[in-house]
Amino acid sequence: MNINNKFIKRFKELWEYSVFRYAFFIHIFYFILSIVLFFMFYQEKNDFLIFYNVGEIFLNDIENLYNQANYLWDFRYFPLSALFFIPYNFLSYFSSFIIFNLINIVLNVVICIILYKIIIIVRGSDHEEDDKRILKYLCLYAMCFPNLLNFILGQINLYISLFILVSLYIFLRFDNIKWQFTASLILGISIVIKPTTFFMIPFLFIINFDRVNKKLKLELFKSFIRIIGVMTPVSLNIFFFLMYPKLWNGFLATNFTGANPVALNFSFSITKLIVNFCYYYNIPFNQLLILIIVLAIIGGIGFIVFVFKRVDQNSIIYGYAYGLLIMLLVYYDSWYHHLLNLIPILVVIIFNAPRHSKVSIITSRSVFFFHFFDLIFVGIWYLIYPLFPYNFGSTFFLILTFYGLSQYCLMDKNSNRNFFNYYSGEVNE
Repeated sequence: MNINNKFIKRFKELWEYSVFRYAFFIHIFYFILSIVLFFMFYQEKNDFLIFYNVGEIFLNDIENLYNQANYLWDFRYFPLSALFFIPYNFLSYFSSFIIFNLINIVLNVVICIILYKIIIIVRGSDHEEDDKRILKYLCLYAMCFPNLLNFILGQINLYISLFILVSLYIFLRFDNIKWQFTASLILGISIVIKPTTFFMIPFLFIINFDRVNKKLKLELFKSFIRIIGVMTPVSLNIFFFLMYPKLWNGFLATNFTGANPVALNFSFSITKLIVNFCYYYNIPFNQLLILIIVLAIIGGIGFIVFVFKRVDQNSIIYGYAYGLLIMLLVYYDSWYHHLLNLIPILVVIIFNAPRHSKVSIITSRSVFFFHFFDLIFVGIWYLIYPLFPYNFGSTFFLILTFYGLSQYCLMDKNSNRNFFNYYSGEVNE
């Protein structure tokens, strides 16, 4: 049976489930609605316009790549990311937007397939053996509101999600050095396109504290290969920064030291909530210092937990989750559509963790909130921000998820007690 026949057969099987039919039609509706809104209201007010202009500026006036006067909103990404958008400049702006979102539909299909394959690999023994529950979560992902916003804005989050999941699948499926390097390289490409995954880099280290022998274990060579792999694509940007020093200054100002990180907006990161508080009450502050402090606290806790985690062959999943959670909680601008990168990893954790464990319950509730309710908080922010400029709905659930993962990672799987109990003497070896 060829690939087309297998696909058609599988599609017919899935069509028997009502949740799949709902997901199919709702996803198509999201696409159609995005096109209608684009031609009626958002031709000059979407993120894709920025990407479209970036490709042209990279070809014709690269030194002004970070001249934000060229864009509706700031362009923040690495210079090499512009290469990804150049092909769209060979088409009209209107045709490019339609094709871009058609590709987004295809990407979501591929994402669901890879996500399914990952879940099959890591699914715990106490989960259902059939695929009905997996199908439900995949369909809920297809129907989630972040997908709608991603379509309307013409955002590139699905490309990042695809690279994240492909790299994770390779890490889980293959253990030899060649594939470890390949998986890291793919993750590095995602950082080049959009630095959402940048804080995942430290969690590529294969490091663990041996609780029995009380010593730190580090697989140095394999960790080194992973870091080389992920940094290879990212480091290529150095050539552009060296050739055009103006690009380096513009990149730093746009992302860390300029006026944009100070502006009042509905980002749900902890850093942005603090900045909004200081901005609203006219309290003097340094936005970069705030970011560094929040990163030191959240990132430090995440990495320490990762180091002291219980030994688990699928620990890379939790490293991915921590990297994304840290980025969303720490960086200035964390938007609703960015959750498309985190949600698939959380779905994997739901099926990897024990079926009725606290972390599984917390994560599933967070995923449900991210799917359908965060957009409400964005609307509330617009209504009340002159009096209360804080969008904290997703912040709460991100912190809750961070806590649930940390508790689970530190739990001793034999004694059902956590790390702190263990080292306070409550657990006997």
